[in-house]
Formats: sequence, structure tokens, C-alpha cells
Amino acid sequence: MSPGGADIVRVGMVSPVGLSAEVTAAAVQAGIARFQAGSILDRRFNPLVMALVATPDLPPLIPEVDAVLGLTSRQMRMLRLAGPALQECLDGLPPTPLPLLLAGPEPFPAGRPAPIGPVFLEHLARQSGRALALAHSRVFPAGRAGVFLALAAALEGLAARRYPRVVVGGVDTLLDLYLLGTLDLEERLRADGVFDGAIPGEGAAFLLLTRPGAGDGAGGGALARMEGVGVAEELGHRYAKDTPYKGDGLDAAFRAVFAAAPGDPVRAVYAGFNGENFFAKEWGVAFLRHRKRFVEDHTMDHPADCVGDAGAGLGAMMVGLAAMAVAEGQRAPRCLVWGSSDLAARGAALLSKPQER
Repeated sequence: MSPGGADIVRVGMVSPVGLSAEVTAAAVQAGIARFQAGSILDRRFNPLVMALVATPDLPPLIPEVDAVLGLTSRQMRMLRLAGPALQECLDGLPPTPLPLLLAGPEPFPAGRPAPIGPVFLEHLARQSGRALALAHSRVFPAGRAGVFLALAAALEGLAARRYPRVVVGGVDTLLDLYLLGTLDLEERLRADGVFDGAIPGEGAAFLLLTRPGAGDGAGGGALARMEGVGVAEELGHRYAKDTPYKGDGLDAAFRAVFAAAPGDPVRAVYAGFNGENFFAKEWGVAFLRHRKRFVEDHTMDHPADCVGDAGAGLGAMMVGLAAMAVAEGQRAPRCLVWGSSDLAARGAALLSKPQER
């Protein structure tokens, strides 16, 4: 469960279909996808189809960050993705340092360290030109569902009045040769003869959250009200060795978010599908167990159809897209956003119009 609620007042985003939140939202609403075969070959020597931001469209690393020793190519690309998205989210606001709760990639494949940690936040602050309150900032290396862990922490911090505003975000890229090779060997990537697979993607999204009714500090109002967040773990996740998969994790996340924010039934869903049947089955289990919480003709959006599997960036993008759609009247409140990671993390959030609670 999550205490209180929060207003989403700003969104910043970089995705394969747009270099801003507004352009990305318009592209996803129109069903535009950017899937292209590139120079990376799969194990059958066929070009991998990916959803990537054109490299020339990304700002280069600033010299101070570029000179840092030990940054991997994946970390450097994530900094280039996250920098402009964070800038967009905070554009025009006073330079007061804000805490950042950032979802990042999982430590996968097994045995590898998490791709980003606290030092990444220092590099991101330099790359974006925005000072961060690093003492109150944190990284959640939990993949697609990581943003829901970050949102739960943000709601708790706002309720405890540790800060008046907080930035929550997610960033990831699957453009990593070792990672792609592992997923290819496991036949998890869409390819000739592999239909139960994902299109590797990337992206970054950031949300500015405040206490309900507080505004963004620069005269702007709220896009949407985040009523509550539910998080849980799936013990029988994809890589669990001894525990059977039952779909209990997403079911528990739904149960937690509906307990935190009881109210009208859900009319719109943003689903964390990535192209693999595994997560569709999980949604089916959770939906059937909570069917009374949904109107019969609820809408369903799955942005991975446009941006590919953007990993830890996908969850943050979905929440941002849902908030903008609710604000524009394109999707009816209440709106449920959910995501599932490759490992145990599962999460869901409920959004409504700001004046509704």
C-alpha cells in the first residue's frame, strides 16, 4: 500500500518515436512505431529489429562526464537518453535541487552487477545541468516495474514531508551486445521463426510529483492525480529455479493498489506488455481475480507496440503517457498502469483527474 497521494505536474520523455513527452504521446496515440533492422546480427546472422533513438538526435556527453573512466557504453547511452528528458521535466523551474528516485535496469543476466548505481545520479546531474538533492535520491535497479517501487517511495516521502516535490523516473537501453546475445540465445527476441519475443527498445521518462494541489512551483497545475501505488514480488518469475509461476505477484500488486485507493472502477489500462506471452498470461491472471474493479468496456494501451521493450524506461513512460492522456481527456479516469520485470518486481498505479480523489 502507499500513503496519501500525489499530483503529477510535469513530464519529460525521450523515446524512439519522440524526443519530448508531447511528441512521444502524439506518436503513441497515433500508433506510430519505429522498428528498424540495424547492423547487429542475431545468432542466425539476421539483422536484429530494434526500436532505438537515432544516435545523432541524442546530445553528446559533456566533457566532464565523457572524461569519467569506467563508464560502459550502456551507461553512456542511458546518460544521453536521460539528460534531455530530465531537462524537459524541470524546464523553467527554480534551480532548487530536487530528490530523484530513478528506476534502472535489473542485474541481469544472473551474476552481473546492476548497470547503474548511486554514482550514476551524480553523472546525470552533470549531464542534465540540473542540481539534484543526492542525499534524498535513490536508484531502484528493478527493470520495468522499478518505477512503481520509486513511486511508492516518493508517495511515502511526500506524506512524511521529507520534501515538497520529488522527481521520479526511469531509463534503460537494451542496446548492449552481451544482453542482446543472452536474450537471443534464450529466444526472447522477435526474429524469423521466433514470434513469442520482444523488440529491444530504449527510452527515458521523468515525472515531477508534488503533494495534492501544490502545483509545480512555477504556476503550473497538475496533469493527473496519482491515487496510490501497489508493489509486490512474483516468486515464480521467469528465472526462478524452484518456484512455479502462478501470476500471484501482479495479483498482489493490484490488490495493494486497490486497497490504497478504493473508488470507482478502472476505465483505462496502460499495460506493461513487451511482446512476450509470459506477461500477457500474468495480466490475465490478475485481471480475472480483480474483474469487478474494471468496467466492461475499459480501454487498453500497450506502448511497447510503438517504443519496443524499453526496460526500466517503459514503466516511467507508461505513467507519463497515462497522465498526459488523462489530462487531455484522451483516456477516462480512473486509469490503471502496471508493469512486470523479468525478475521478481511487480507494480501498479492508479491515476485520476486532479480534482478527483
